[in-house]
Amino acid sequence: ETGMGKKLLLLAGDYVEDYEIMVPFQALQAVGHRVDAVCPGKQAGDFVFTAIHDFEGAQTYSEKPGHRFVLNASFDAVKPEDYDGLVIPGGRAPEYLRTVAGVLRSDESGVGKG
Repeated sequence: ETGMGKKLLLLAGDYVEDYEIMVPFQALQAVGHRVDAVCPGKQAGDFVFTAIHDFEGAQTYSEKPGHRFVLNASFDAVKPEDYDGLVIPGGRAPEYLRTVAGVLRSDESGVGKG
């Protein structure tokens, strides 16, 4: 914990939904939580691409480029047991993240158990 706030791990990947990463990242920090944003294979200072999905009258959503979201922590350096909670934003990133062995280790090893 950091004072009254919690220490949270935000797990991202390329083409994460723009609003689902930007808004929680900023809002959680604004209310006093520490949020470490990481992505497998990337270091602090690297970025992930975001995507904006929208319904525009077609049978399914469209996908447009979003922003470059800068990561503030390195995936290989985090210890899941040091965190109070896990945030996984939507979009296309979870499709990729579920195939990465280290991500399963992060979830199974006990975020919130420390």
